[in-house]
Amino acid sequence: MRKDVRILLVGEPKVGKTSLIMSLVSEEFPDEVPLRAEEITIPADVTPERVPTHIVDYSEAEQSDEQLFQEISKANVICIVYSVNNKKSIEKVTSHWIPLINDRTDKDSRVPLILVGNKSDLVEHSSMETILPIMNQYQDIETCVECSAKNLKNISELFYYAQKAVLHPTGPLYCPEEKELKPSCIKALTRIFKVSDLDNDGILNDNELNFFQRTCFNTPLAPQALEDVKNVVRRNMTDGVKDNGLSLKGFLFLHTLFIQRGRHETTWTVLRRFGYDDDLELTQEYLFPFLKVDCCTHLSLCAMIQDRDCALSPEEVKDLFKVFPYMPWGPDVNNTVCTNDQGWITYQGYLSQWTLTTYLDVQRSLEYLGYLGYSIIYEQESQAAAMTVTRNKRIDLQKKQTQRSVFRCNVLGARGSGKSGFLQAFLGKDLQQQRRIREDHKSLYAISTTYVYGQEKYLLLHEVMPDFDFLSEADLACDVVCLVFDVNNPRSFEYCAKVYKQYFIDSKTPCVVIAAKSDLHEVRQHYSLTPQDFCRKHKLHPPQPFTCNTTEALNKDIYTRLTTMAMYPHMAQADLKNSTFWLRASVGATVCAVLGFAMYRALLKQR
Repeated sequence: MRKDVRILLVGEPKVGKTSLIMSLVSEEFPDEVPLRAEEITIPADVTPERVPTHIVDYSEAEQSDEQLFQEISKANVICIVYSVNNKKSIEKVTSHWIPLINDRTDKDSRVPLILVGNKSDLVEHSSMETILPIMNQYQDIETCVECSAKNLKNISELFYYAQKAVLHPTGPLYCPEEKELKPSCIKALTRIFKVSDLDNDGILNDNELNFFQRTCFNTPLAPQALEDVKNVVRRNMTDGVKDNGLSLKGFLFLHTLFIQRGRHETTWTVLRRFGYDDDLELTQEYLFPFLKVDCCTHLSLCAMIQDRDCALSPEEVKDLFKVFPYMPWGPDVNNTVCTNDQGWITYQGYLSQWTLTTYLDVQRSLEYLGYLGYSIIYEQESQAAAMTVTRNKRIDLQKKQTQRSVFRCNVLGARGSGKSGFLQAFLGKDLQQQRRIREDHKSLYAISTTYVYGQEKYLLLHEVMPDFDFLSEADLACDVVCLVFDVNNPRSFEYCAKVYKQYFIDSKTPCVVIAAKSDLHEVRQHYSLTPQDFCRKHKLHPPQPFTCNTTEALNKDIYTRLTTMAMYPHMAQADLKNSTFWLRASVGATVCAVLGFAMYRALLKQR
């Protein structure tokens, strides 16, 4: 909403422009009226909309055409004043003033106009019969007010309507010729309806209507008032009320009715509460609230998924994101997070994707939560409340403990070494399933949960494209590194050895060597040291054998080890060598996996 309003009064000489301003300020008709009133500013605390208002007078006798043109360009709303007892001043509205204003304003951003019939105390009849055809001809005219500066009739109302025309304009919402809402308004109100439909059944029940009412107007509706609203809709359309709840059609009809009855402020209050600006676009402040990030962020959001089978079908994904201006997830998401046997995103996969988005681009995550109406649904000041910012990683190393729940593992290796297979196996996909993945649906990320000492943590795997000559800071910035080589390719390990010596030998980042495709015959590597000797020399764990070419359940122990090393980097070269440490970590993961599965089944049964 605008921070101030600038009102310009124009019209023929002697119609009472200056008198109107002076009567408003002094609350009495002036004995002497100057040729032009000085610009006045009405403070915010004495205006109905709580916005500072500047009122500017125009005098043909004192001002040049150029000065008039400048004032027109600065005005937010223009009042064209005529005298109800002077036909010539009425004719000048259409023959001079409206064309002049239109010539001096951009077609795409016309200022609203208010027609003001002054001196109503001098006649017994109304000028509205003459004015209504003019209002129908020019859509920029917001309203017409008949008033009297002499007896103070409708003076306050005049300036209230002028202020309202700026703060609650009709133009973006409604097309008077078609007598219907504009497409951009329908789009915004449809999103608001979907956000308010908390159980996602396509209607707003009494509880949801009351929640909506409290959200926008800070007060609930009485039961009888709710019924009255629904009865108004029932009388005007057949499918506006379904199962005693308000349908989208009924919701849109109500707002059409508000606007037709001059209650634009009701619709604008709703739109602004849900983050929209005067152009019906979500504001930058709403989508990107301030969030100070020193280190990492993760989502403390429990869930925004409302589904009966704990998985999202493609149709449900589309429905979920109907409130977005674009589809945020591409087809690669099904190969980034866990899916069920049908290829649908599971509940855990859904949360994992949100976690990934937040980790990689917190601003994008804030934007997504904004579209979904997080701050509205959870009654928070902004969606920043869903974020937890953890302390700097250096402090974690000093204190030898971490508050983080997301750990990044960069996976490096020569082309064809098995990096992609390692990522997909983390999501539970064996080699046969991986071969069915389309090339344009592949992902360089895989994220899921592991359990370390009974704590659920997210492990984010990132496949780094093999370019030994240049690895960026992003390629090197991680909590743990996987160096993958193909046991069946004699030239595969050399890349891992060179990358380690070039970038990680003096790093505090823990490294693990993965001997991929271990189901194949192991050949001698063309390198001065065998992988085992290389690891021994550099005090690394022995190469970890790995294969995804199996019909049995894929072994996930390696991912738990990676998460543990990421959590406790100071122990990577000491305690982690002890086999009992790995046993304790694995047992913790197994116990939590069982508990997690039991909870998952309980949720399914409950739903």
